[in-house]
Amino acid sequence: MTKHLFLFTILIFSKALVNEVRASLQYPVVVSTWPFLEAVRAAWNAVDGGFSAVDAVVEGCSACEKLRCDGTVGPGGSPDENGETTLDAMVMDGVTMKVGAVAAMRYVPEGIKAAKLVLEYTKHTMLVGDQASAFAISMGLPGPTNLSSVESIEKWTKWKDSSCQPNFRKNVIPRDSCGPFHPNGPSIRRCLMDNELRPNEFGSVNVGLHSHDTISMAVIDQIGRIAVGTSTNGATFKIPGRVGDGPIAGSSAYADAEVGACGATGDGDIMMRFLPCYQAVENMRLGMEPKLAAKDAISRIARKYPNFIGALFAVNRNGTHAGACHGWTFQYSVRNPGMNDVKVFTVHPQ
Repeated sequence: MTKHLFLFTILIFSKALVNEVRASLQYPVVVSTWPFLEAVRAAWNAVDGGFSAVDAVVEGCSACEKLRCDGTVGPGGSPDENGETTLDAMVMDGVTMKVGAVAAMRYVPEGIKAAKLVLEYTKHTMLVGDQASAFAISMGLPGPTNLSSVESIEKWTKWKDSSCQPNFRKNVIPRDSCGPFHPNGPSIRRCLMDNELRPNEFGSVNVGLHSHDTISMAVIDQIGRIAVGTSTNGATFKIPGRVGDGPIAGSSAYADAEVGACGATGDGDIMMRFLPCYQAVENMRLGMEPKLAAKDAISRIARKYPNFIGALFAVNRNGTHAGACHGWTFQYSVRNPGMNDVKVFTVHPQ
């Protein structure tokens, strides 16, 4: 009886010690935009099982694509003006600083895996359009397949019935129709020389939580390597050919294993002009804590576009994280060794 009690005591002590050591560990860490819980769990299971940061990011974003998170990630959502769904995705290795990305990719449902193929099997950074699709299929991904869904076609049909309003056109005629569109004014030269911004051009138009979103994820693996990944089907009713910030390193996400990482979401057409994630990581390199680094990166955009909508998270190499947003309330998700499951953090506009 005494022997059994001794063994039981040792077992309890061992479990407590393991839990204490695990809670004190800084990584692995997974951080993602929005409450995409299953995506974070998929990435956590991968990295906790020994996957590299790059592979874990791909696992997490791939889960979101399959789940069609918020209808804004993966196939079956965000139709463009022609009713077609296209994908943008990016993977960045914060150790090597190598990037793989695809943009405006048609017919291939696995955007993040296509981006990883660009990273691993080419000397390029980004492939676009039908050529990106052909490359991905040639390298073994399934396709070609129709990326539209019953839901996306229904949404597009209702939009067409509403005279294609709202849309992303400006300075065109006819304004309140589905086109074809032509430049508005005495000449194209006059349009190009007009430097006066209309009031709504200082902010985000047609952008909302379920019409314009991205999963942006950062992972620090068990040995401290950092990677980021993004996947999105872009802005709903975008002009065909439009590429947002999703596949742009430094805008939607950025990683440097010497410093930390960042992930962003929101009005990509505005945000990509400022490279907010590059800014946030460089802020941390200069000594800023993640909270201040994130707030500074967002405030730089807000000074020029006071009505824009966007958000980001920043995480340093030690796993300390924070978020900042403008124009909406933002949530991001985290899993680290001190948590039993994914935890969602809410950030209010600054």
